[in-house]
Amino acid sequence: MQTRLTEDELVVQDAFGTFFANESPSAVVREAEQSGGFSPNLWAGLVAMGGPGMALPGSLGGGDATLCDLAVVADTYGANLAPVPLIEHAVAARLLATIGGHDELVGALANGTPVATMALRAPVDGVTRFVPAGAVADVVLAHTDDGIVLSRSTPPSEALPNTGGLPLAHRSLDGDIVSTDHATWDRAVDEWRALTAAAYVGLGRRVIAMGVEYSRERIQFGVPIGTFQALQQGYADASTRVEGAHLLAHRAAWALEAERADASRLAGMALLFAAEAARFAADRSMQYHGGYGFSEEYDVQLYHRRATAWILQLGDPSVEYARLADAEFGPRADGEAA
Repeated sequence: MQTRLTEDELVVQDAFGTFFANESPSAVVREAEQSGGFSPNLWAGLVAMGGPGMALPGSLGGGDATLCDLAVVADTYGANLAPVPLIEHAVAARLLATIGGHDELVGALANGTPVATMALRAPVDGVTRFVPAGAVADVVLAHTDDGIVLSRSTPPSEALPNTGGLPLAHRSLDGDIVSTDHATWDRAVDEWRALTAAAYVGLGRRVIAMGVEYSRERIQFGVPIGTFQALQQGYADASTRVEGAHLLAHRAAWALEAERADASRLAGMALLFAAEAARFAADRSMQYHGGYGFSEEYDVQLYHRRATAWILQLGDPSVEYARLADAEFGPRADGEAA
């Protein structure tokens, strides 16, 4: 893999970075929190940019972009906390395209209507809980012991209360099995892991930049607090972690694109490491903001809450650590000490 973005990826980064910076300022993020964590206007703008279908086959109305290209967009999306289900929709649409037999629906998803998502948690008694974008998605894909289920229904529009102000909702599983290939589902979840890791990188970089800017302006003992060594070391540690997460996230996306045997392991590693790095960065920035960091008027708390919440959509992180450990070292034998 390349350690630097290609010329094409730099163009993608510039285009979507400018779009999200202009169309998803903190005012839009805050407004979306009051209406279920979703901005229809921002979604419409993203559709006009070709974002939802960019990584779908051109024969189905997509842009023929790679998963690595999509990871670049996910980075800019995370930096601006864009209140739209870009990752969930893109991964769900790619899954349906891989399964085949749903060309008309995939073509519609490429155009952003309807909105699609994946239920990352296994259904219980016919209900999938805490579905990412479940409050706004018309199409929900879920995984059962029998296979992949496609469910189409009217979204509830009202989100469950949650730390990150995300459009989470429980959804009833009323649909048909469209595939019994469990590996295809696992691949899609790995794509979600890798893209969410990329989004965490964008979040981490932006929250560090916010903290550095504040540290230059805040005066204490007659000097900017950014001159204090403790703050400098904290930001240096945070930046090192986030840049490491960047390399790991893009390596995971590349490995999935290249269908490498270690792709699933890398995707899990990328998600866990990027989530930790972004949370560390958000913690430092909030701490260095002092009491202002905890006030709703300052944007740093928006980043801190999402740094905590995004990975929880998959479930308890300890389960993901255990899955990764099993993949790396083999399942723990019955009776073996944890």
